[in-house]
Amino acid sequence: MTLNLSFVRSHFPALQDDFIFMDNAGGSQVLESVIDRTGEFFRHHYVQLGASYEVSARAGVLLEETIAELATFIHARNPKEIVVGPSTSMLLRILSICISRQWRPGDEVIVTNSDHEANVSCWTDLEQKGIVIKTWKINPETLRFEMNDLRNLLTDRTRLVAMVHISNILGTINPIKEVAAMVHQAGALLCIDGVAAAPHRLIDVQESDVDFYVFSTYKVFGPHMALLYGKYDLLLEMDGINHYFFTKEDVPYKFQPGHINFELTYSLGAIPSYFTRLHDHHFPDDTSNDFRNKYRRSYDLIAGHEEQLANQLIRYLETKSAIRIIGERSGSREVRVPTISFVHDQLKSSEIVTRVDPYRIGIRYGDFYAKKIIRDLGLEEQDGVVRVSLVHYNTQEEVVKLIEVLEDIL
Repeated sequence: MTLNLSFVRSHFPALQDDFIFMDNAGGSQVLESVIDRTGEFFRHHYVQLGASYEVSARAGVLLEETIAELATFIHARNPKEIVVGPSTSMLLRILSICISRQWRPGDEVIVTNSDHEANVSCWTDLEQKGIVIKTWKINPETLRFEMNDLRNLLTDRTRLVAMVHISNILGTINPIKEVAAMVHQAGALLCIDGVAAAPHRLIDVQESDVDFYVFSTYKVFGPHMALLYGKYDLLLEMDGINHYFFTKEDVPYKFQPGHINFELTYSLGAIPSYFTRLHDHHFPDDTSNDFRNKYRRSYDLIAGHEEQLANQLIRYLETKSAIRIIGERSGSREVRVPTISFVHDQLKSSEIVTRVDPYRIGIRYGDFYAKKIIRDLGLEEQDGVVRVSLVHYNTQEEVVKLIEVLEDIL
C-alpha cells in the first residue's frame, strides 16, 4: 500500500498554488477542514461558554467533544489531561512555573543541548529560585544521546528531565520510552517536546509512559496553537496560574488563564478526523470504530512515504563532498524523520537558501531556536544549517525539483 498523494494534497488548499513547501518543521500547511471548522464556529457557536442559554450550552458540548477526540488521538486516559494553549513555548513556561512551586532550592532539572529553547529556557530560568540545572549532551561524534550519560546525571535530587522526542535540527528519533523508564526509576519526571515528532509519528503517551508531552498543532496541519498532555494526578496536585478562586480540582482550566481560544480549539478536531479519512480512503474494507488503529495505519503509510523522500534527498546530498549532513545519513523510518539539515564547506547556509528562494521553493537556514546544538557543533559562523523539512504531502517530483536547483547552485 502506497500513499495516494492526489487524495492527500486535495485536503490542503495552499498546495494548489505554484509553490513548493519544504519548511514544514517551521509550520505545516493547514487542512481545509480546519478552515471550515473555524468558520463554522464563528458562524454558529461564537458565544462565551458557561451560560444557560442553548447556543452557549451547545458550544460547550462541541468543545468538550473536540478535547475528547484529541485525548484519543494521543491516547490520553482522560480528556482533562489535555491543556490547550497558544504555543508550545507558553505551555511549557506555564508548566515550569506551576510545577516548580513544589520544588526546593537544590532540587535538580536535567535539560539537553539538542532541544528547542522552548523546553530549555523555561527550566534554566529556575536557577534564580535555587534549582540546579544539568545538561545532557549528545555524543558529538554520533549526534545521539548516550543513556549512560543520563544515568550519571541522575541523583536523588533530580525532579525532572526535559528532552526532545525528535530533534528539529537532526531529525533523529530519541528513545523516550527507554528514557522514561530510567527517569522514573530515579524517582523523577519526564517532560517531552514532541513538536518535531507529531507530524510524522503517532503519539502514544500511555505506551511511552511520559509524564508531560507537548506539541504545536500548527506543525500538524492545524492552527497556531499547542497541546500539553500531563498525567492527571500530576496536574491535579499542582497549583495553577488562574484566578484565586480556582482550586486544584479545576483541571485543566487552572492552567488556561483567560480560557482557551474557542474557535481554533474547535478547529483542532479536524486533525484526527483527517487521519481517519486518510485511513478510510486507503483501507475501505476496514469498517471498525477503532480510531487509534486507524490513526496508526495512516501514520504507517505516512512514514513509508516520508522514508522514500528522505532517502531520495540524502542520496543526492551524499554525492557532494563539500556537503556534510548534520544527523543520520539514512532516511530509515526507524531512526529519523525527513527533517534534513546540512552545511557546505565553502558556502554559508544563508547563501544557499537565498539562492533557492527565487525558484519558489521554501527551505530555511539558521539555528531554529536550537541554539545550543548549533553552538556546540561549531556551526554558528556558517549561519547555522540549511534545513529541508518534508512532510507526507510533499512529492518525489518536488524533491527532484529541489535537487535540480541545488545542483545549479552547488
